[in-house]
Amino acid sequence: MSAAEKYGAALFSALREQRTVPPLVASGSALSIDDAYQISLDFLRRRRAEGERVVGKKIGVTSKAVQDMLGVHQPDFGFLTDWMHVEGAIDVGEKKLIQPRAEAEIAFILRDGLKGPGVTAKDVIAATQAIAPCFEIVDSRIDDWKIAIVDTVADNASCGVFVIGEARADPRDHDLPNLKVTVTKNGAPLSEGVGSAVQGDPAQAVAWLANTLGEYGVTLDAGDIILSGSLVPLEPAVVGDTFEMELHGIGGCTAKFI
Repeated sequence: MSAAEKYGAALFSALREQRTVPPLVASGSALSIDDAYQISLDFLRRRRAEGERVVGKKIGVTSKAVQDMLGVHQPDFGFLTDWMHVEGAIDVGEKKLIQPRAEAEIAFILRDGLKGPGVTAKDVIAATQAIAPCFEIVDSRIDDWKIAIVDTVADNASCGVFVIGEARADPRDHDLPNLKVTVTKNGAPLSEGVGSAVQGDPAQAVAWLANTLGEYGVTLDAGDIILSGSLVPLEPAVVGDTFEMELHGIGGCTAKFI
């Protein structure tokens, strides 16, 4: 069994059994980001074998607030599947969430595909059908969120599930770096942020994702949902919590944990 298969199997079992595993580097293995990506592909292969279908990609750990919180100082990247897309309340048990945290993002819905290298923020805007308010519920199969960059890349960018609000907007009609989001938790103000928190511009973050995945021969495809990274610090969530976000001038999104 290869290292990718060994760790991919461990992460897959952790997901299905709703438990965590020690950090991958704790095993003594010297893993590179390329190694971590191969683990993530094995993890994904096992999920697809059970019927999950890829519907998009994600970039994470893009803002300084999140990087400082996790101690990971470069972005990660992963895949979204249809099983991870939640409409309505989030059933923590059904979705096998272990130590979830909520973060408010801008989702890009692509009309045209993008293939790196050489993709620019302008290219991203041209390829985007619409943007939408979104909660990504990040989750880690690694003990106590003690992650290094190889842990989160291997663990599908620490993605749990995601919820997309009903509102849709043309990105050409908005100044994305200055788009403001406000977030409440159980009715009380929690956080606020702007689009520039994500690599200076959410479209630039998506361009980075296209170019990074392009190095591995992976494209952003027409119809893909792309999560561009959190505009605010991530917040722990438990059953009973309700988060609401408002992407000003566009619309809102709700994440309720049951």
